[in-house]
Amino acid sequence: MADIQGSYDDLFTAVPGALAALLDEGDTGGSVAVFVDGRPVVDVWGGFTDTDRTIPWQRDTIVNVWSVTKTMTALCALVLADRGELDLAAPVARYWPEFAAAGKEKVLVRHLLAHTAGLPDWDGPVAELYDWTSATARLAAQAPQWEPGSEAGYHSLTQGFLVGEVVRRITGRTLGAFFADEVAGPLGADFHIGLPAEHDHRVALTIPPQSRDDGYAASAPAGGATPAGTPIRVHDGNSVAWRRAQIPAANGLGNARSVALVQSVMACGGTVRGARLLSQAGCDRAREEQFHGDDRVLGMPMRWGMGYGLFGNTYGWGGWGGSLVMIDPDARMAVAYVTHQMREPADDNRGLAIVTAAYDGLSGLRA
Repeated sequence: MADIQGSYDDLFTAVPGALAALLDEGDTGGSVAVFVDGRPVVDVWGGFTDTDRTIPWQRDTIVNVWSVTKTMTALCALVLADRGELDLAAPVARYWPEFAAAGKEKVLVRHLLAHTAGLPDWDGPVAELYDWTSATARLAAQAPQWEPGSEAGYHSLTQGFLVGEVVRRITGRTLGAFFADEVAGPLGADFHIGLPAEHDHRVALTIPPQSRDDGYAASAPAGGATPAGTPIRVHDGNSVAWRRAQIPAANGLGNARSVALVQSVMACGGTVRGARLLSQAGCDRAREEQFHGDDRVLGMPMRWGMGYGLFGNTYGWGGWGGSLVMIDPDARMAVAYVTHQMREPADDNRGLAIVTAAYDGLSGLRA
């Protein structure tokens, strides 16, 4: 069995066991954290950071978690809404006047969070993603693909710029800076949107699925539409330019510990480690259903809340390549799985295995 490092409550032995099983199946490395009542009951990691399997995964290894980043961006918007600085039911153009162009005057902030704004595709060059001003100007000039609010279509890259620019217009700070100052800083969370160079040595680069190379591109799940716009490839995400940029839908870097810690705020009524980021009512807004039906990009039924996917009484989201966070406010639990080892989407149930193992432990804890 693969060697697992870290610590865990005896009731949660199924969780490190599940991680070990994934490594035994061939995964290169990963980390898992489970927080209950804002405290870690599992904080483990294992495997290697390189394809040659010569550099062990460390406690402070961080990876690109891809779309798990969206949960961090959503949290920033919810914090501003809870403070009364952002009205989620207001037109985006109230905060970003240029956005009203091309028939978008009726797009509301909540449409951005719920993937119903009608701007799902990034059609610019990859390099433009690294230039905030150019990226947001491109999106402000686009026309929506459907009546805003009437349909949902996953905004895989664009959502972060759309929400992030609203945050910037209100606060005068970039999304990454706001997150660092108002979320990661107070919590002591090792998560970054726009990574400073001094952390580069801790990054485990993304590894494509077996039999694929670093030209492997993101795709929709089985049955989904062929992704439109500019494809993003593994080598893009592994570039220095990608790490330095702020792409708040897709380029957050952290480990399972930091992801679970931050999202424990949502599981625990807004307060963790003595830091109060928002009220219980502010947390509850995440679960306000904005759309229920077939997502035209993902090609499957979805329930979207305010920036999170809704799944029964839980919510959260996953990222390209397998990383995932799940929040259960009824159990005051957050579960995070972070990996740099991609699998083909149709064959990837790793996050579900980790979450199931966490519930095994929770049943014992609550007994």
